[in-house]
Amino acid sequence: MAADMRLPIIRKPVSLLTSASDRKDLVVPGDVITSDTGFMRGHGTYMDDEKLTASVAGEVERVDKLICVRPLKTRFNGEVGDVVVGRITERRRSAEDELTMREYLQEGDLISAEVQSVFSDGALLLHTRSLKYGKLGQGVLVQISPSLIKRQKTHFHNLPCGASIILGNNGFVWLYPTPGHQEEEAGGFYTSLEPVSLSDREVISRLRNCLLALAAHKVQLYDTSVLYCYESSLIHQVKDILKPEVMEEIVMLTQQKLIEQEG
Repeated sequence: MAADMRLPIIRKPVSLLTSASDRKDLVVPGDVITSDTGFMRGHGTYMDDEKLTASVAGEVERVDKLICVRPLKTRFNGEVGDVVVGRITERRRSAEDELTMREYLQEGDLISAEVQSVFSDGALLLHTRSLKYGKLGQGVLVQISPSLIKRQKTHFHNLPCGASIILGNNGFVWLYPTPGHQEEEAGGFYTSLEPVSLSDREVISRLRNCLLALAAHKVQLYDTSVLYCYESSLIHQVKDILKPEVMEEIVMLTQQKLIEQEG
């Protein structure tokens, strides 16, 4: 009978000290954010005895004089310009539109798209009118909490490890081999059905496990954090990355690199 034995290991000390101001960015309900009356109250806050107080657990965000708290766990509320990854389930256009679109997209297709507008009931109007967006080919889909996706200028990244990533604001992340002929802004619109090499599959599998490790430790996902986690995981086999002790070690090393970069 096969047995998986885990022996004690000596870990290098990792310093994750942050400044006092950084620690105040995370709050829980009831925490006083500021007693300065010059700030305006935003989502996730309320006034208590002339003090701006958090009503939800999350990260404090300041935009000029407006202060709000973005919850750590929340459903996706799309904004114009957001990148989303999802699967087509049905169409709600006219018959003529459906016939035209069926030449390119079908129900069941996995696509990347951009939020064009938001309706009053929260429904989103999406578009794929650019080479950055469209039908996705071969790759791996990973689902995490939307609150962990860091908003950036671009959510399409070609990583130096040989794979590309689309970080959907809706919490769906698409990993796929970087095509050699692809333009910088071509995004995921690549539907080649050529066999994916073993080395590419290993890279994508490692990235997938790195994403799950970061998400399990509530680390924000963006190109730099994903790349640092990938590099920190190289001393381990892909199948071992999600073991609790390995996952903790890799994430701590990633956090240390991020702090060193910011410092």
